[in-house]
Amino acid sequence: MKDYLVRAIAKEAGIRGLACVTTGLANEIADRHDANPAARAVLAHVLTAGALMGALLKVQQRVAVKLEGNGPLGRAIVEADSYGRVRGYTAVSQPQLDVTIATQKPVQAIGNEGVLTVVKDLRLKELYEGYVPLHGETVGEALTYYLNQSEQIPSVVATGVRLDENGRILVAGGLLLQSMPPDDGRLLHQLADQLQELPPVDALLAEGKTPENILKLAFGEVDYKVLEERPLEFHCTCSRERTEQALISLGRTEIEALLANEGQAVVNCHFCHEEYTFSREDLEVILALIEANEE
Repeated sequence: MKDYLVRAIAKEAGIRGLACVTTGLANEIADRHDANPAARAVLAHVLTAGALMGALLKVQQRVAVKLEGNGPLGRAIVEADSYGRVRGYTAVSQPQLDVTIATQKPVQAIGNEGVLTVVKDLRLKELYEGYVPLHGETVGEALTYYLNQSEQIPSVVATGVRLDENGRILVAGGLLLQSMPPDDGRLLHQLADQLQELPPVDALLAEGKTPENILKLAFGEVDYKVLEERPLEFHCTCSRERTEQALISLGRTEIEALLANEGQAVVNCHFCHEEYTFSREDLEVILALIEANEE
């Protein structure tokens, strides 16, 4: 099944719904990081959450979702935009991290004590930032808590991941239901209760259910309309030009130190593991640019 997201609305009921499948992009990103099965599972959960959050944005807006805790994995970060482009990474997984915990209780893998932070670029002068303590055992529970507490929007989120016998992601996807003003959230709570009676998202995807099928099950008797289907894909915004600008921002002293001690600079992108090498000659050009800007 291709990676995509479906956006729907139950206008009369005041509920929006999103459902997605993220299997391909999750495997692609995990492969880039040579992630072990446990880290692969957690990363798939967080990437799915990021894709759902990105679909709530307007054109040209971006969001970053970061989970940090005291567990064996420690940290997972994802960035997504309104066009369905997603990237992310986790900290290096510890060997003792249990795959079952990572798949079914990913928040425990990140840490029972920690913080969930959401940063949005809404094309305003300043970034929006919200954060809450890590809550629950799943990424869906953590994000549900954030949306209800920090953004004060009645919401319910579920992500699901299943690995195959080789430790690769067999299926990954998610669901988000959210109230729209002036709805007070009571109908959403009813739908959330109904979701508890359904198989989890990963089980539905493993059965061959599509995002459209999942939305139909989630809305139940509530009338709704599908508004959009959008593809989801891995996309990293790094480039040699951006990396060069980052080196310029380090300033004269740092570049002179690199020239004296290393003779080159090797920069590795956290998100895609692309490696950019700047030779001595490249650093000398960068130093000349810094000096010209100082004049």
